[in-house]
Amino acid sequence: MSDFLLEVGTEDLPAGFISDAIRQWEQMIPASLAIEALTSTVKIYATPRRLSAIITNLPDRQVDRVEEIKGPPAAAAYKDGVPTPAAIGFAKKQGVDVSSLELRPTDKGEFIFITKTIAGRDTREILTELIPQWIFKLEGKRLMRWADGELKFPRPIRWLVALWNEDILPIEIVNAEDIVKSDRISRTHRVLHPEPVSVVSAAEYVKTLADGFVNVDQNQRKTDIEQQIQAAAAKMGGVAEVYPDLLAEVVNLVEYPTAVVGKFDDEFLALPTEVITTVMVTHQRYFPIFTDASKQKLLPHFITISNGDPAKSEIIAAGNGRVVRARLADGQYFYNADLAQPLADYLPKLETVTFQADLGSVKLKADRIVTNANSIASQLKLNPTDCQNISRAALLCKADLVTQMVGEFPELQGIMGSKYAISNGESIAVATAIVEHYLPRNAEDSLPQTLTGQIVGIADRLDTLVCIFGLGMLPTGSSDPFALRRAANAIVNIAWNANLGINLEQLIAKIVTKFQQVRPQINPAELTQQLQDFFIQRLRNLLQEDKHIDYDLVNAVLGENDPEYTQRALTDLLDTRDRAVFLQQIRDNGTLENIYATVNRSSKLAAQGNLDTQQLAPTQVVQISLFQKSSEQAVYDGLIALEPQTKAAQASRNYQQLIDALAQLTPAISSFFDGDDSVLVMDSNPEIKTNRLNLLGLVRNHARVLADFGSIVK
Repeated sequence: MSDFLLEVGTEDLPAGFISDAIRQWEQMIPASLAIEALTSTVKIYATPRRLSAIITNLPDRQVDRVEEIKGPPAAAAYKDGVPTPAAIGFAKKQGVDVSSLELRPTDKGEFIFITKTIAGRDTREILTELIPQWIFKLEGKRLMRWADGELKFPRPIRWLVALWNEDILPIEIVNAEDIVKSDRISRTHRVLHPEPVSVVSAAEYVKTLADGFVNVDQNQRKTDIEQQIQAAAAKMGGVAEVYPDLLAEVVNLVEYPTAVVGKFDDEFLALPTEVITTVMVTHQRYFPIFTDASKQKLLPHFITISNGDPAKSEIIAAGNGRVVRARLADGQYFYNADLAQPLADYLPKLETVTFQADLGSVKLKADRIVTNANSIASQLKLNPTDCQNISRAALLCKADLVTQMVGEFPELQGIMGSKYAISNGESIAVATAIVEHYLPRNAEDSLPQTLTGQIVGIADRLDTLVCIFGLGMLPTGSSDPFALRRAANAIVNIAWNANLGINLEQLIAKIVTKFQQVRPQINPAELTQQLQDFFIQRLRNLLQEDKHIDYDLVNAVLGENDPEYTQRALTDLLDTRDRAVFLQQIRDNGTLENIYATVNRSSKLAAQGNLDTQQLAPTQVVQISLFQKSSEQAVYDGLIALEPQTKAAQASRNYQQLIDALAQLTPAISSFFDGDDSVLVMDSNPEIKTNRLNLLGLVRNHARVLADFGSIVK
């Protein structure tokens, strides 16, 4: 068994590409070796200047393998016992004599086969073929060409280390006139060890690079950085905030990390904390230091991770301090300038900002958000104070987009609007909603917690969905430039989390009607249907992926091509959630199994009748005078008792009450079908048949209050 080292040395790689490349190689390299029947252990390393793979326990060559290869049918291969050109050509192609062909029976008749022993190849030969594929099959957002060749990689490749045990495996990367040949020479830290190093073997690789002040293990670098940050913060008497995304980026920016503490002037602490941390984290990649674990107040210090000489830390800190002070001074100027006028005075300037070319300005969008928010508040019958706060927050929610601070730091949209609103004397509810209406910004983000923020957030997203769909810009595949899927998911999740009983069907119809006044050329019925279908798909995904509801139970709640269920799902999002969760619960505890067979059988037979699916009262559709068996009367009596319980379950959404009532009716239905007093449902007398089908239709209808049992898979 042998070891192999591959190091691809480059100019500094983008930090985001490094993480992606590690994940890709961790899958790609073992998979390609497995295809070649080469078992091994693969470890991937990466720094800003290199991607490396150490492969251990590799066999020196493949094992010989026996393959059976199927040829043409016997009828085509032989005529009167003599090989035909088809057989001769097959043998020639496989490199065997025609006498080696064998006849074997198959499911499709006799065919000719050959049994062929394929000699294993030298592993080094296979690696020379695979390595260029490993390098140039890496995917990234911004691949580039270098030199005059056609090869693409995020940055130019400058050196290549390829060692089979202690021997150099000859590999060439030819890119026009730029030729990179494999060697054992690697490059280490630019400042601390500018001289190249010679790598003896894969086993010595990590230590050799470490001696040159390069820690190639990204996981170890991450641990070292976290420990250094917390130690540095503790030394300053504070607590550092280690943002996961920033940490992941910094790990891929340095080869020999050193935590350096910098300082800025105390006067900047008067700025909102979010301004300071945005400057540090987003723009400078610094880690802020808070006074304590509550992380409410900042210290006038920061931590940067240096890739330079630790002995020069004071100089590095001073340089970084000058940069951050300049950025904070800009922020201080913008903040004071923005506060010179009330937030509402910025609203006219929104007319100069385009929301979308065909939809006009952000001012027009803000006006639509106000209309939508008022519609939602009216639908929910909120009190006058809440309605007033919602209308005001909707009006102001985009105003900060034209402030100087947000113009310079777009990440602060909503946040600065909230700060300015409080400074202008707006209520806490309005100020909080301005920042909350953007939540959630991504799948990991928190949801808005205040009623005002929830309503304005839903109103904003509904406007975006209707308008963009109205322009025909529907998401396709992985393309969703306006993040419409995320917007629809957020609407549903906000409603579910806050238990907002919004009627989405009604809201969509109302907003589409308003939109038609702006764009008369749209087909409102078609647009409404597209939006409804889109939300049903979002509901389906959220129930299955987030709520972990079985797919067939989701189908039973949302219906498959059943307009009644679609309408119900969009009319009451909370009821849709509750019914799906309840179905999963009674499946898991076995209750569903007890009633499934009888309800499903009743539903299938009821489909042959013409009873509408809304009818619940047996007195209106069943004639007692047509009963011929006592089992019919028993089902009828059970339905009489079931009706008030079903209506109560509907009103309270206590579906356990409905299931318990259906369970009490199940013995009577079983007797109706299979007991000593059973009946023939499809009686020759049409009146009796209809009467019996109506009994079963009523059973189906009561069950449909919960779900479509015909969609449930036993």
